[in-house]
Amino acid sequence: MELRIRLHLAGLSLSNTIRELEKFGVERSRKAVHDWVQKANLQPAAGANPNRVALDETVIRIDDQQYWLYAAVDPETNRILHTRLFSTTTTILTEIFLRELTEKHDINDAVFLVNRAHHLQTALRRRGLRFRYEN
Repeated sequence: MELRIRLHLAGLSLSNTIRELEKFGVERSRKAVHDWVQKANLQPAAGANPNRVALDETVIRIDDQQYWLYAAVDPETNRILHTRLFSTTTTILTEIFLRELTEKHDINDAVFLVNRAHHLQTALRRRGLRFRYEN
């Protein structure tokens, strides 16, 4: 299980993680690997103080389920600051993600780089965080 989680956290997609595990004779579904990663609750270390934070979300499919993966990254170091997977996307969930991010890192003076997704902008405004559009 640890190897599965580490392979996925190292940047392999769930499908590629499964392919690598099959080389060791381990057969697991994408859903099982996803669940293990979530249960492990492994997040990047806290304490960063970036000047800018790239914030984005993307839809991913696991079997026939759809999830939204939120990520905050320091664009100067490419260090992942925080990630979170939700089964839906709303402004409230975006605010939860930002609250968790601000609890882990000193980002109150950072400028967030976002796309034109309205729920990202609304959540940043509500939390009093500065942002600018990046395409």
